Amino acid sequence: MHYVLFTTLSQMGFWITWLLIPIVVEAIPAIMAFFKILFSSLEKQNSETKNKFLPYISIIVPVYNSEKTLYSCIQSINQSSYPTANIQIIIADNQSQDNSFKVFQTAQKDFPNLNIQWMRTDQGKARALNAAIYSCNGTYIINIDSDGILEKNALQNLIRRFESDPTISAMTGCVLTQKENIKQTKNIGLRLLQCLEYFEYAQAFIFGRNIESERNHLYTMSGAFSGFRKEILLKTFMYDVTTVGEDIDITFQIREKANGKVILCADAFFFVDPIESKEKLYTQRQRWQRGQIEVSQKFSKNRLQTKTFFSDFLVRRLMIDHTFLFLKTIWLFASISLLFLHYSPVLLILSYLAIYLLYILINALVFINISMILIKFPEEQKFYLRLFNCIFWMPIYNFILSWIRIVGVINTKYFSTKWTTKSYREEIKNVKIIVKNDFMKIKGDTKK
Repeated sequence: MHYVLFTTLSQMGFWITWLLIPIVVEAIPAIMAFFKILFSSLEKQNSETKNKFLPYISIIVPVYNSEKTLYSCIQSINQSSYPTANIQIIIADNQSQDNSFKVFQTAQKDFPNLNIQWMRTDQGKARALNAAIYSCNGTYIINIDSDGILEKNALQNLIRRFESDPTISAMTGCVLTQKENIKQTKNIGLRLLQCLEYFEYAQAFIFGRNIESERNHLYTMSGAFSGFRKEILLKTFMYDVTTVGEDIDITFQIREKANGKVILCADAFFFVDPIESKEKLYTQRQRWQRGQIEVSQKFSKNRLQTKTFFSDFLVRRLMIDHTFLFLKTIWLFASISLLFLHYSPVLLILSYLAIYLLYILINALVFINISMILIKFPEEQKFYLRLFNCIFWMPIYNFILSWIRIVGVINTKYFSTKWTTKSYREEIKNVKIIVKNDFMKIKGDTKK
């Protein structure tokens, strides 16, 4: 024991250097955010608007081969507490090849009180949204995905927030996965993955975007559920059809081109289907990574300077999501290589354990905050509290996602124009072929 302590202390300088990254970048901000949300939650609950006016709104539902989910989506609008007489619904179909139109006809018949319109557009979600925007008559335009359902009071909570603060230009709702679908998943491994995804979404929206909203630093509104003042949205160039990150792009346009304010509406919930498989997760996160890079390059201009890390949220976000991401993965290889330099394996294990415990602490603090915020949604809170064990799985889950994001960065860098997301099985197969070919070349050169 004396030897272990002596070795640890003698080499502490090296490990403190690496520990500073998660401490400074993640732990300290998380602790500060924890107390900020803790003290402000009661104030927000007591300052809810009593405005009863609910204006006419337009809801755009982009559709592409959505016959399995479209009816439930429209049904959730019909069951909403928002007056159906004040809702215009535009189903923007971008070249579906299934029976989505028949589902639309069925919903139109079943919900006669709803004003539902069908519009055919060019293929692509951004094109569908752009085409539908000009047909919207509402004061506010709400975009929701066809594979999700609205919480009963989501629309009303969103619009009341708009009406209570005229400085708000756009808002994103809170997106969570459907807990009932998770409960029905029989595969234990897939159910764990879906629980971690639910936990992650809760962290990202209810906690992360909550903090970003405080200073108008929201990086992206959710493409699954967002709302806009129509007059502000028309001041932008609309959705960018050249990027997979159109939701990030419109967020920056609202803030930088229209000088608008973009925030989170923490009590407007939209529930999407949980992830279907680890293959879907792999391609999804690469696509998100690519969208982030494309939009960041577009809006970064001359802002990318390390000295503006604390003053410019875009620089800070890029450094955390990319620079520190690479440092984390490099640390893994560096720590393994130290074994060959006669570093103690015990020291390595202790260092990994220290970082793991640090991330558990961060997740625990976030867990408490989210539990408090969900108090107005008892069913969601009850389900979320059951996911307490995810606190211990999240460091591993996030570490795996870090590697997927790195692959996404590499693919975006080297296949920026022609790259389409592939499953990890396809990419592993391609890597094996490349390694095999290189090995054969080396082998051939040695024979010569």
